[in-house]
Amino acid sequence: MKLSGLKPIALFEASKGLLALLVALGIHELAGDNLQSVAESLVTHLHLNPASHLPGIIIDASRSLSDARLGLIATGAMVYSLVRFIESWGLWHQVRWTEWFALVSGAIYLPAELYEFATSPNLLSTGLLVLNLAIVLYLYLTLRVQRKTHQQ
Repeated sequence: MKLSGLKPIALFEASKGLLALLVALGIHELAGDNLQSVAESLVTHLHLNPASHLPGIIIDASRSLSDARLGLIATGAMVYSLVRFIESWGLWHQVRWTEWFALVSGAIYLPAELYEFATSPNLLSTGLLVLNLAIVLYLYLTLRVQRKTHQQ
């Protein structure tokens, strides 16, 4: 017996894969450009204060990124995207190993999300923690129900 909540999780994983793919393509497109200039333009376009913390981090990071590092980051984002698409496909088609993979890959983030929530609780950290906990718990229950059904 399969529970029906796997399809929304599959869509969520596919959206993470799509976001990673867009990031990879964006990084690839920016390779060779003056990244510091691009980052400053982006901060200005978004009407952010370049002297504040997060925009400052973005501008400082853009200074230290070489084309080789950008290529490595883009490759990592592509691999992450591919993994998320495979996981999504497997969850959609109820392939058991992808359910285990999704459980483990979701659980890996829990310590970092708990730490972030404990040190600086805000709406984003709370939302991510609750969402990921719900997904991990649902996948655990799904696998547990399957195991009990399979044993009977």
